[in-house]
Amino acid sequence: MSLEITFLGTGSAYPSPARGAPALVLRREGQCWLFDCGEGTQTQLMRSRLRAARITKIFITHLHGDHFFGLPGLLCTLSLQSNPDASKAPVDIYGPLGLRSFLWRSLELSHSQLLFPYAVHELVPTRDQCPAEEFKDFSGLDRGEAAPQGPPGRVVHLDPGEDSYLLVEDEELVVRAFRLFHRVPSFGFALQEKPRPGKLNVRKLKDLG
Repeated sequence: MSLEITFLGTGSAYPSPARGAPALVLRREGQCWLFDCGEGTQTQLMRSRLRAARITKIFITHLHGDHFFGLPGLLCTLSLQSNPDASKAPVDIYGPLGLRSFLWRSLELSHSQLLFPYAVHELVPTRDQCPAEEFKDFSGLDRGEAAPQGPPGRVVHLDPGEDSYLLVEDEELVVRAFRLFHRVPSFGFALQEKPRPGKLNVRKLKDLG
């Protein structure tokens, strides 16, 4: 399995002309997975050798603006580069509880209509992931609206046995989120390659006894 990482931004909080806000891309088997999407990420993508249209998954570590304010703009740019295709698999977005409401509100208020489907999978934080006075419960956002709001997606709870959140699993790897302590609830993401059985030359083994 081939993995390649490209850093699009390594700055913090305050963007500068020479250093973008946090964002990196993991390229895997022709797909691009984006981790964090600070302001200006789409511009950084244009400066790279990467193709934004190859982004199939986006992972947001936490809801500080420098890590996700670039997301609505990036999705709109991807839409401008897309053709309507109802059969296309959705772009999966993973991040803390509250991210679905933020995206839906941003796109709704700006009259943005995406030409591709997307799903938001929210991770439910625990209260010990940040100082007590900073914790906000976003589980009730958009309740009581006249109709269900926002894109589809899962609400993912902590697996106490694994002390992590299972996000993705396929034939080659598993992606889990784990809790981090920060000023707001934050998550790290771990990609674990599954064991791959080797190939045996049975004839040669027999010849060698």
